[in-house]
Amino acid sequence: MGNNKEWFGTWFDSEYYHVLYQHRDHEEASVFIDNLIQYLQMPSNSKVMDLACGKGRHSIYLNSMGYHVTGLDLSAQNIKIANQSSNKFLNFHEHDMRHVFQEEAFDFVFNMFTSFGYFDNSEENFLAIEAVAKSLKPKGKFVLDFLNPYTVIHNLVSEETKKLNGINFHIKKFVDDRDFIIKDIHFFDQGKEQHYQEKVKAIRRMEFLDYFRRAGLQVKEVFGSYDLSAYNPTTSERMIFIVEK
Repeated sequence: MGNNKEWFGTWFDSEYYHVLYQHRDHEEASVFIDNLIQYLQMPSNSKVMDLACGKGRHSIYLNSMGYHVTGLDLSAQNIKIANQSSNKFLNFHEHDMRHVFQEEAFDFVFNMFTSFGYFDNSEENFLAIEAVAKSLKPKGKFVLDFLNPYTVIHNLVSEETKKLNGINFHIKKFVDDRDFIIKDIHFFDQGKEQHYQEKVKAIRRMEFLDYFRRAGLQVKEVFGSYDLSAYNPTTSERMIFIVEK
């Protein structure tokens, strides 16, 4: 990647990212994880990879439920913060999901809250799925929680302003000609104009199914919400795949 950092390398490392998303619903996240644990009937001390773990909140929660958790994230800043909570059965590493972290080492891999679709081309998306497949033990399961492109695009709020910590974030959202959902973020702070951009590919269900098939993974279930209701292409908020090696 050289010195030319991809957008997510810069934005997720920035303090402003955490300011903008400070009100994320963490209770909803815990309920989702509880639902997954129950649905997957995860034996205690299973080995779990939390892929794109951020500051480790969900890894810490999973570890508190008795699981051996490895959190991986591209952001050095996130991993530094997460590592303050590490213990014998909870560890964090700076890692690019396009590469295999450890072969056949995990019972479960979680990729939560749309932490996918950031790469510039579909082959890189496939590399990330293939890396997950290689890191799972035989019969291991992968949970990929993604936005539902149809509902996100149809309900896109094209412009809004949010005031947080005294900063006015001006946000524009649109879909570009390559089917990326773009969030353009402008604000003024520390005496200058700041600009960041989030870019998530609107990956459709059929594309994911193709990635899974190519990586030798079998889709067991597709849910449409954090309470694990059935996926409906036109109304579901989420597209949550449960996949098995």
